[in-house]
Amino acid sequence: MGSKNAINALHFGLIGEQLEHSFSKSYFDAHFPTQYQVPATYANFEIPHKDGLKTFCQTKAMELQGFNVTIPYKETIMSFLDVIDPDAQNIGAVNTVKQTNGILTGYNTDWIGFKTMLQPYLRAKTHKALILGTGGASKAVAYACRQLDIPYTFISSTDKRYWSYKDVDSLVLSTHNIIINTTPLGMYPNTDACPEIPYGAINASHTVVDLIYNPSLTLFLSRAADQGATVINGQKMLEIQAEKAWELWLS
Repeated sequence: MGSKNAINALHFGLIGEQLEHSFSKSYFDAHFPTQYQVPATYANFEIPHKDGLKTFCQTKAMELQGFNVTIPYKETIMSFLDVIDPDAQNIGAVNTVKQTNGILTGYNTDWIGFKTMLQPYLRAKTHKALILGTGGASKAVAYACRQLDIPYTFISSTDKRYWSYKDVDSLVLSTHNIIINTTPLGMYPNTDACPEIPYGAINASHTVVDLIYNPSLTLFLSRAADQGATVINGQKMLEIQAEKAWELWLS
């Protein structure tokens, strides 16, 4: 029986620059034998520089049935894939890749996870969102907002095409009742960092979301909660996107 399982085992993984913070391996390792009931492995593949992506896609990826993609490669990976799913193409970022007969197909399940996570909190008559950050995760969040008919504004510390953090004042926060951090600021181990916004202007009418899940209560969320805001971390989003990735890998 052990030999048969080894032969039929499925192999998956995660690529990113630094992966010690990631929940994916522990999540899938726990779910393979219980919920999924299949012999499978899940490994982390740290790629310190984007130059390693091409080699990974041409070699190690061919030994996997699929893999997840995290910071900072959700956009860069697209250049090395054979097929891009329409949703991922519209978003401009990929977080899930499926390998079939040497063909790598990119998908985005982040937007589904975010949309599903946020929907129960949409209690106001109208919503408008501030999206902090302009990386791959922010694009999935923006796509989900469009599906939910929520207008949004990007905030960037580097990209001059968008508002800067200096533009975010009390008036801006009074007209945006959803604030979403898509940056790694506050992620373990740098837990004393947070986006620079006027937290004193946040109140009970705000829903504040941090895509970070480690720690579960970031400084960003803690400061917003102190002002009475409803706060949500990224754990549920991560679980939902992982389930969707699994469905894609087995489809």
